[in-house]
Amino acid sequence: MDLRPYYDVLRKTSLLRGMRDDELDNMMQCFHPRVRRYEKGEFLLLAGYENHEVGIILEGSITAVKNTPDGASVAITHMGPAGLFGDVLSGSSLRSPVSVMADAPCLAMYLPYRKIIHPCPSLHESHCQLMANLVTTISNKYFALDRRVELLICKSLRARICIWLLDEAERAGSNTFNVELTRAGLAEYLNCDRSALSRELSRMQQEGLIETYRGSFKILDEERLRAQYQGTGREKAQ
Repeated sequence: MDLRPYYDVLRKTSLLRGMRDDELDNMMQCFHPRVRRYEKGEFLLLAGYENHEVGIILEGSITAVKNTPDGASVAITHMGPAGLFGDVLSGSSLRSPVSVMADAPCLAMYLPYRKIIHPCPSLHESHCQLMANLVTTISNKYFALDRRVELLICKSLRARICIWLLDEAERAGSNTFNVELTRAGLAEYLNCDRSALSRELSRMQQEGLIETYRGSFKILDEERLRAQYQGTGREKAQ
């Protein structure tokens, strides 16, 4: 499959960020990546199985979920085009603790982990950059996981919403942003009941903290939002 139409997507990933077309050409020739399409609801990765590939979303969207002992599932992360998954797991002999499922029809590309850490004899400069990017990516995901844990241990739903809103605004670089998560998906991500989430968002709008419509959010009072997170979230979690 000709992957050149997706080079702009690949350049947006933390793994291949900023690489030129000729560098990506070399990568594709060295890696011969596997590409596969998935329908909505299909699994790209199943918990309990080993994984030795780094996946990149080229089209569509996915959600990584973890099953709990009582049979429920908790959404760990949601990704769209340029999303990277399996990068932390692929270097381990342990089985995956999470499953990755397509939220919508999607196209994914897979790079063999062994080829990332064992460069071809040509040792292209871009391959050295690729390995450095992989280390940075895994390090960043560690801190993202720490932030996710901080969110989940908050006993107050208001605090969880505040953390999520502030993180999304920082990621978007603006206090006005859109998200792909539905209300049901966001409730799962925040580990709460959907109706409780809707009620809390409605209260926050009435209090002049935010404006929201479907997948659009606008933070109206960032200072008060941070104060509520620090006052209700951290203290109650301790």
